[in-house]
Amino acid sequence: MTPEEALAVFLRELDAEFPGFRLVDKEHDPLSRAIDRALRILTLGGQDRYLSHYHTVIGHRLYVPRSWAETPAVQKLITLRHERVHLRQRRRLTFLGLALIYLLLPFPVGLAYGRARLEWEAYTETLRATLELEGEEALRDPGLRERIVTQFTGPAYLWMWPFRRQVEAWYDAELQRLLSS
Repeated sequence: MTPEEALAVFLRELDAEFPGFRLVDKEHDPLSRAIDRALRILTLGGQDRYLSHYHTVIGHRLYVPRSWAETPAVQKLITLRHERVHLRQRRRLTFLGLALIYLLLPFPVGLAYGRARLEWEAYTETLRATLELEGEEALRDPGLRERIVTQFTGPAYLWMWPFRRQVEAWYDAELQRLLSS
């Protein structure tokens, strides 16, 4: 099966699991533009790529950046597997429950342990998908490690868990777990 065929199958599976699921272009969405403005203010410009690089699940919608159309099918699959984790979290926790945990607990900035726990679960799937779709070399890429660690410790997610060593230890343990299974 080609990556494009696998992507089409996965999108059908998402649609079956989450009726009403759809992709929304962030650039033309008023809510996404408002979130972008708020993040630029809250991070003092540190998160200036929300519209152009980040994917966001709200309800049954996945808001995608303008680059989505040009994204290779394998990368789309990896991203969609990550975002499916968030869709399942929303179903498990309810929309309100997920929003409270993701946005507020225990703090919205700096020590957002609830957000970090939810993202650890989703990034674990990112690592699993990377191994399955791109192989061990891609999984061991130091650039992937740095990109994911920085999501937790930097402004992109409002410094959700600024303890770099702890995030690196989680990443390294997850990498070893995946490679040994």
